[in-house]
Amino acid sequence: MTGELLNALDQICEEKGIEKAVLLEAIEVALVSAYKRNFGAAPNAEVSINPDTGEIKVFSLKKVVENVEDHTQEIDLEKAKEINPEIELDEVIKIEVTPENFGRIAAQNAKQVVVQRIREAERGLVYEKFLEKENEIVTGLVQRLERRTVFVDLDKTEAIMPPNEQVPGEDYRVNNRIKVYVTEVKKTTKGPQVIVSRTHPGLVKRLFEMEVPEILTGEVEIKNISREAGSRTKISVYSEDENIDPVGSCVGQRGMRVQQIVEELRGEKIDIIKWSDNAAEYIASALSPAKVISVELFEEEKSARVVVPDNQLSLAIGKEGQNARLAAKLTGWKIDIKSETQAANIDNLDNTEDFDTLDVLDNFDDLDI
Repeated sequence: MTGELLNALDQICEEKGIEKAVLLEAIEVALVSAYKRNFGAAPNAEVSINPDTGEIKVFSLKKVVENVEDHTQEIDLEKAKEINPEIELDEVIKIEVTPENFGRIAAQNAKQVVVQRIREAERGLVYEKFLEKENEIVTGLVQRLERRTVFVDLDKTEAIMPPNEQVPGEDYRVNNRIKVYVTEVKKTTKGPQVIVSRTHPGLVKRLFEMEVPEILTGEVEIKNISREAGSRTKISVYSEDENIDPVGSCVGQRGMRVQQIVEELRGEKIDIIKWSDNAAEYIASALSPAKVISVELFEEEKSARVVVPDNQLSLAIGKEGQNARLAAKLTGWKIDIKSETQAANIDNLDNTEDFDTLDVLDNFDDLDI
């Protein structure tokens, strides 16, 4: 069995990517169980496998005492010294008890346990691999669709994309290659379970990191992202270096960088906003592509009243309120949008003593894709 065992281990290690020491430990545990079942041995047994020769030996571990009370777990000092002259009282001695036919019995009885341990080791490797990829983008193939759930093949494991993580309107066809965002990796009785998403804002963030070198190097920072997957995303960016245009960096020459991301997101519109520590300026920019006349801030309520030209009201609010909703999520401020005509009818509109008002120029650095 010894030569065959080592050859089999080497082959498994090469094919499965498992360390040989892990398999040897699993086999030793399995052989202890096989020995106890077949020979009615005491619980204090140990199996050792020589990693170089594959030789298997079974040992009984006994404590050295003066007066033996339990022969299965104790041995007197005199007998112990016959085995190891240097042994002392209260030490544990290993006594070889390998049966003559143990190799054959071990192979028969331990096979299933060894297979299970190999499977567990493989699952452990997969779990560790994908745990490192949590909150990252991975590429996979759509394997199958089952009850609105999409299963994605990620090489050695199958990821799950639940319905709430799927973009409305996206077509997930079998064998299509897609990029997904790993939201969670957890252990289950059936192995590691990887949950992936196409709707998570982190997907947009990682795509920008992949396309914009200035973000990866830290020269440009993504401050926040608000997203309604499949429709529109707003992303605010900032650079401490005045010589770097954060919006231009994300757009790229002739819009190539952002266009790559738009294509990956199947045409989802992207508004790139220049972040500002001036809340009024930031809110005005966040309402892009609408132009803003003024912003009044209510600090205690963390709300803002925004005035836009009459012909920009619908654009500022957006279809079903989407533009205003995304801007509010991006900035963290509640936003009340009024047209010039509506604002003129508010009696206290001119009383801006307690408010920080910003007149916004018509030209913005923002980009609407």
